[in-house]
Amino acid sequence: MRAGRLLGLVALLLLGALAALSIAALQPPAPAPVDAPADEFSAGRAFEHVQQLAAETHVTGSPANDRVRRYVVDTLQGLGLQTRVQDAVGADPGDPGEVEMARVRNVVAVLPGTDPTGRLFLVAHHDSVETGPGGNDDAAGVSSVLETVRALSQGPRLRNDVVVVLTDAEEACLCGAEAFADADPLAADGGVVLNLEARGTGGPPIMFETALGNADLAGVYAGAAPHPVATSFAVEVYRALPNDTDFSPLLAAGFTGLNTAYIDGSAAYHTPEDTPERMDRGSLQAMGDNTLALTRALGDDDLGALAEPAAGDAVYFPVLGGLVRYPGALVWPVAGLAVVAVGALAVVARRRTGTSLRRSLAGFGLAAVPVVLAPLAAQGAWALLVAVRPGYAGLIDPWRPGWYRLGVVALVLAVLLVWYALLRRRVGADALAVGGLGWLAVLGVVLAAAAPGGSYLTAVPALVAALVGVVGLLETPAWVRPLAGLVAGAVAVLVLAPTIALFFPALGLATGAAPALFAVLLGLVLLPVLEPLFGSTGAGRAARALVPGVAVLLTLALFGTGLAVDRFDAAHPVPTQLMYALDADRGEAWWISTEDDPVGWTAAYLDGSEDLSGTFPLLAGGLATGAAEPADLPAPTLTASATDLGDGRREVSVQVGSRRAARLLVLDVAGARVTGATVAGRAVPGGVLGEDRLSVTFHAPPDGGVAATFVVEGDGPVTVRAIDGSDGLADLPGFTPRPEGVGVAGTHTSDLLLVVTSRTL
Repeated sequence: MRAGRLLGLVALLLLGALAALSIAALQPPAPAPVDAPADEFSAGRAFEHVQQLAAETHVTGSPANDRVRRYVVDTLQGLGLQTRVQDAVGADPGDPGEVEMARVRNVVAVLPGTDPTGRLFLVAHHDSVETGPGGNDDAAGVSSVLETVRALSQGPRLRNDVVVVLTDAEEACLCGAEAFADADPLAADGGVVLNLEARGTGGPPIMFETALGNADLAGVYAGAAPHPVATSFAVEVYRALPNDTDFSPLLAAGFTGLNTAYIDGSAAYHTPEDTPERMDRGSLQAMGDNTLALTRALGDDDLGALAEPAAGDAVYFPVLGGLVRYPGALVWPVAGLAVVAVGALAVVARRRTGTSLRRSLAGFGLAAVPVVLAPLAAQGAWALLVAVRPGYAGLIDPWRPGWYRLGVVALVLAVLLVWYALLRRRVGADALAVGGLGWLAVLGVVLAAAAPGGSYLTAVPALVAALVGVVGLLETPAWVRPLAGLVAGAVAVLVLAPTIALFFPALGLATGAAPALFAVLLGLVLLPVLEPLFGSTGAGRAARALVPGVAVLLTLALFGTGLAVDRFDAAHPVPTQLMYALDADRGEAWWISTEDDPVGWTAAYLDGSEDLSGTFPLLAGGLATGAAEPADLPAPTLTASATDLGDGRREVSVQVGSRRAARLLVLDVAGARVTGATVAGRAVPGGVLGEDRLSVTFHAPPDGGVAATFVVEGDGPVTVRAIDGSDGLADLPGFTPRPEGVGVAGTHTSDLLLVVTSRTL
């Protein structure tokens, strides 16, 4: 008995080591020094660019952004590239009646090819958010492009043109990329894009988004990238999310390509803490190595062929530093075979162990308990953490999440082991193991239908485990069956462990249910390996409770350690959002917060809730508000007139500007159906027209203001509102600075100051 437990423990330790190795293989390399070979990527050299780019906040339209743009232009020209600045107006249509626009100045540079078959575009954005310097987002991307181009200049010219596009106003509205795709001559024929982003301070750069029909490009990535970290499931998940990067307007314009970002350390994302000092330079090295290698590979490939979508998407996932791929056409066959194989295992188990099909079906039904309970427990754990430490409510992931992530894994293990300990004698270990695999097989079919790129996560482990399980039951040597369990567990670990590890930073502990779900599915495959730890079916209650009891205690210890280690302080502040709005016409002002449960400093400004969206259309209704002292601030300049066009239509001409050097202007026309509009010389996309209100948020307005015309229907009064928005609350009456340990939330409205005025025509 002790020997069986010892062997079970050894097997479990081996699988644990394999899981650790699988996760370690995802980690970035050591950064190369500044004196690395000239034709290689050096994070040391790239980081010198990071320090220049992220020396201060450089939101689009600001003098600091002008400085950054001059720096990248000078750098690219110094490398011999044909460099220019595209000055244009971009547009990002939102819901009906809403559009964001911006004056953008994109940096465009060309490294000509020797015999081009198309164009390869290296894309990153050179603006930052208004709340932080963008030490990672997107100094990482821009510096990677600059260092990549420098390394390319040290070798022979590539076959294809390489076009550098360092966009503006990505943070505001993706308007730089949209304007490039809409109006730049180099974008007319489309091409292949490598877009570089950062949503954190470190971790492996993940290739997380592609165009449809990605099989060929995924093959290039797998073959060329020295640090390939990608899963086709991430592509499926991202397609279902409302998130966007510069890649989105380029895809919409017919480009194809790959989108890459590192995403760990998201607590600093879009905050003043996103500084160069927080950057993991190994992540920068991995991003740059991949970018340089892919540029060389694609630069000499047939881009004309690659720019066309392949017949379908590929399925791919990381395994021990490489990328396993198979055609998307095999998704359904693999999923179907997994179901058949699990069914065959149930039949063989009935014949060889006496486990009836009824018991196997019972095992399947009972396996739903941990499959449902483990994700719920993970979400419950996060809710409890937020209750204990309310500042977590403003984060998707804590500052130091490592202990908590281990705690979630231990919690899943505890749920699984308690369930197994309670049922293994009543239902049978074989029935529970077969039933657990049934869940993986069924989910493989579900994913094949809903998210084909993710079906491998459950179908492949189920198929392999069922097949080796059949072999283990049919072969007579005693050692074959435990070996089969070990092989099945190893395959499941190789397939699932990296994705579970990537899920934690991708979705954060706030959505811990996702990694918990796949962790418990991995645990179901490992049941035959866990079985020897429980001893014989006749073991006493204390012996049976030992293993799950240890898992429960480990869970408590890990979460307790996380609470002790991850405390808010000056370097790791609790995020909070506050803004100020002034109605200059009525002399009223409000403090406003978008938070449901603000921290004490923010709550002191608030005394209720109010719907201010009628006056300030860029605000949602029902926000927390508090009366504020009206500040002595000049209202936006606003002139508006209406001309009768006949047929019940009028043209409303508006000129709006800011006397506060605001970073954004809002032009809002309400009271009549808006059928056409032109702002700063750019027609408003037709998809947002036709409503009784049109709100245009214009970022980086020129010094002379913005001119606009609106065509409206109806003869009733039309109200035109002008709002200007600037950043910083420090000079407002009644404002007290944030105390130590209280920081700025990473939202586009943190510390925003709005002033509105209106005219009725």
